[in-house]
Amino acid sequence: MSSSSSDRKQRNSRQKPPSKIARFFKWLEWRFATPEFIGGMYSTFTIFFFMAATNTLSGWLYVISGVSFALLIVGAVMPKRLLAEMVVKRSPIDPVSVGDDLWMDLTIQNTGRTEKKLLEVSDILPENLSNILQQDVVIEIIAPLQEYRWSYEAKTTKRGIFLFRSTEIATSSPLGLFRSRRACPSGQKAIVYPTVIPLDRCPLVDQLGQDTSPRQYSDEHNYSNASEGLTKTLRPYRWGDPTRLIHWRTSAKFGELRVRELEVTLGGQEVAIALDNSAGWQPEAFEEAVVAAASLYFYAQKSKLSVRLWTGDTGIVQSDRAVLETLAAVNIADRSVTPTDILKDLPDLPVVWISYSTDSIAYLPLGSRWLLWQASGKATPVSVPNQRALGLVIETISDADDLSYKSLRSQLQGYLAT
Repeated sequence: MSSSSSDRKQRNSRQKPPSKIARFFKWLEWRFATPEFIGGMYSTFTIFFFMAATNTLSGWLYVISGVSFALLIVGAVMPKRLLAEMVVKRSPIDPVSVGDDLWMDLTIQNTGRTEKKLLEVSDILPENLSNILQQDVVIEIIAPLQEYRWSYEAKTTKRGIFLFRSTEIATSSPLGLFRSRRACPSGQKAIVYPTVIPLDRCPLVDQLGQDTSPRQYSDEHNYSNASEGLTKTLRPYRWGDPTRLIHWRTSAKFGELRVRELEVTLGGQEVAIALDNSAGWQPEAFEEAVVAAASLYFYAQKSKLSVRLWTGDTGIVQSDRAVLETLAAVNIADRSVTPTDILKDLPDLPVVWISYSTDSIAYLPLGSRWLLWQASGKATPVSVPNQRALGLVIETISDADDLSYKSLRSQLQGYLAT
């Protein structure tokens, strides 16, 4: 309770709007320059000497105030001019999975012919990417026409596609009287893939399509144990052939044993992992659904199935990289639609339908399977209208710190509901 309350207080403090004076100095720092503490004190003394000079008509006080005003003008103008000669380049960011470290590599270049001293560089991270909001580094000096390389790591906490737009550089050089800040464009895209759970088994995928289409075999072991399938031809019996494949009617006609030879395919059955992203999901359940979609896709691929991904926004997606990027970018839709509208573009082949609603199950293609999410603690069974497919009911167990999804993994490896 104490940690949650402290987090709430920190969140409220971050959301508290700054005062008008703070906003004015912030605007001044970005547009021109804002005085440092020493700059404010020096400005006060300068005004004091100028007022004393006007009262006493003393020449040496006019000289002191005049030189001081000149130094203040130089200290206020130079930081902005020095920052105008700075360029920041960000290297392409390699995609990572949730929980991994995102490696950032930036190059700060000095394109001017004067050295730059005491630069404060702040890299602002996109919202929800990591627990940290920004990374800072202080650069003591960059020689003319030279560069400084800065690298750091940020641990990711959420899947998604995040855009890095700019990097802030601030300095009060050369006199330290005024401080100026500038945003240097350093745009780059960071992709954080969802977690992929390693599944040892998944009856939901293993039994997909068996109730409507002939089973296809891709190795000799499955072929020798098969008793049904697409018959390619009949051939004479050879020693070691299973007796279950003997075609007795043809054998009686020719007076010798004839064996059915089944069609052997290398690609396996076609399957689609279909994710329903229409409005109505709970955020925690939808994140689990995305993880389940990624895990089932790669499990089906490991099982030698011709697998694809389908979402309402993108349609059919097939390559591994495209699937991961699609799942990284998918979000809950703004508005809900009817089940018939959701499934009108669904491919005509067995699918694993991942949804939160039972209404669309009756419209699935024959031989499909389904995954339905319900809130934690619900003990009532899910009623499926006009059931034409088997599936699993997943209970959402919210644990933000558990990126291994142990509960989801055990449920995906469970047996189908009957």
